[in-house]
Formats: sequence, structure tokens, C-alpha cells
Amino acid sequence: MNFETKYHGIIGFEEKDIIRFNKGIPGFEDLREFVLFSVEGNEVFKILHSIEDKDVGIIVINPFDFAVDYEVVLPENTLKTLKIEEESDVLMLNTVTLSSNINSITVNLRAPIIINIKKDLGEQIILQDEKYPIKYPLIKE
Repeated sequence: MNFETKYHGIIGFEEKDIIRFNKGIPGFEDLREFVLFSVEGNEVFKILHSIEDKDVGIIVINPFDFAVDYEVVLPENTLKTLKIEEESDVLMLNTVTLSSNINSITVNLRAPIIINIKKDLGEQIILQDEKYPIKYPLIKE
């Protein structure tokens, strides 16, 4: 299948690539189906894009690529909702806020997106641990 996005052109995907967010994503509660693809020419950033709205694509990053001390214990209800059985089932992503100033690019460590890669189910959770900021600088001076 192909889907035309507003900013990333036409993306091709298969039914098995669809990640379902049964609760939606905060701010986009009505959108439930997304696909994940890499930013062309950049393996660090990915786009979590709605296939229901061509205007909605969220830039995400794997937190373990830059925040080595990031540790999240998933709540029991999240494990059940996403049908997670093993740690290897989990892909964790965090949203990125871009800026024209590279030193102002931030990552939201407080609200990771959790995806069960075996069941193609996702949910964004809000951590209660205040040691993880909403605006964590991606590049530290």
C-alpha cells in the first residue's frame, strides 16, 4: 500500500507494518494507526506517521542511542494492554522537538512511546519520575 504524506512524500507499507494505538496518542487521540519509517539520509531519526491523516507525522528517536542512563520500568497495565511477554518485544521511542538551532533540539524523556514489535501495538505513557525532563537537550554543549 502507498500513502501520500504532507511532508515526506509517498510512503509504501504493508498491512503488517501498521502499529495500532488503541488509545491514540496524546494530542491525536482520534488517530489509531501509524507506520514507522526512517528519515531519508538519517538513521537516527524516525517518523511515526499516521496513515489516517497525511498531516500527522511525529519525529522520534530511540532513547538508548543518546541517553545511556535512561531506564524505564513499564507499568503492569501497559504490559497487559500491549500484550508484552518479553523485554525483547519492546521498542521504546521518544518524541523530538526540532529547531533551526541544532543546540535547541530536545527530546521528551518523560513520555516514551512503547511499541510491542511482535503484536504491532503501541501506547504513549507518562512517567511519574521527574528525573526525566520533557525537554532534554539532544546535543549537549
